[in-house]
Amino acid sequence: MSKLNEDALTAALETINNRGDFSGQTGLVLGSGLGHFAEELSNVQRIPFHEIPHFPVSTVKGHAGELISGRVAEHRVLVMRGRVHFYEGYTLDQIIFPIQILRGLGAQTLIITNAAGAVNMEFQPGDLMVIDRQMNLTGRSVLSEAEPLRPYLRRLGDLVERVGREMKLPIRRGCYAGLTGPTYETPAEIRLLRHMGVDAVGMSTIHETIGAYALGMEVLGISCMTNFAAGILDQPLDHEEVIATGKRIEKIFSELLHRILIQI
Repeated sequence: MSKLNEDALTAALETINNRGDFSGQTGLVLGSGLGHFAEELSNVQRIPFHEIPHFPVSTVKGHAGELISGRVAEHRVLVMRGRVHFYEGYTLDQIIFPIQILRGLGAQTLIITNAAGAVNMEFQPGDLMVIDRQMNLTGRSVLSEAEPLRPYLRRLGDLVERVGREMKLPIRRGCYAGLTGPTYETPAEIRLLRHMGVDAVGMSTIHETIGAYALGMEVLGISCMTNFAAGILDQPLDHEEVIATGKRIEKIFSELLHRILIQI
């Protein structure tokens, strides 16, 4: 993994720590339209991304852009409400900078979420999928050596499925492919991805997960199917649909995260 400027990381952590008790056992990254979870925490403290030195700020609708510290029962959590993407012009070092911040604040586990397009024909918008494999199709890596074969911890995926059964909530499991964006995939590209065994596709998560794994964090990935991938329906893809689907399932998704954190 490329070594970020130590001075930048030190300055960011110093600013955060001077604003309050921003520490936690678990870090969460909330994807497009999935930020409602942060509103249900107790003992909340917030700091906008733009007030943290060197911190990348999202330009995408649906990403609030704030670091939140809070509690779920007795479990202390750190929440990145929003993220940045490669297509926004950020470097890979900048994309994983928030993950390094979470690790520097004490997080040992990362729960990373995203809004994804359903490639698997059996999936529906609103479905939740535990990521058990990922495919890096960006042509880039935050590591100089080989990428980890299994960055996602199976034990955490099993926990999600168990909690899903308690909630009578079907949980999918599958392969997430990360592309650079910003344009959505073409129907031909989606057919190829399906042939390759991909179940969901998006423009985030891949590099953050690799970075977290390299930092020694245990990683759980959850994708929310916010739309059908291109070519499944005879209509163009729209980011507003992504936001709307996230809004529709936000309470169920928040409850799932709460139950996971209590048992993690």
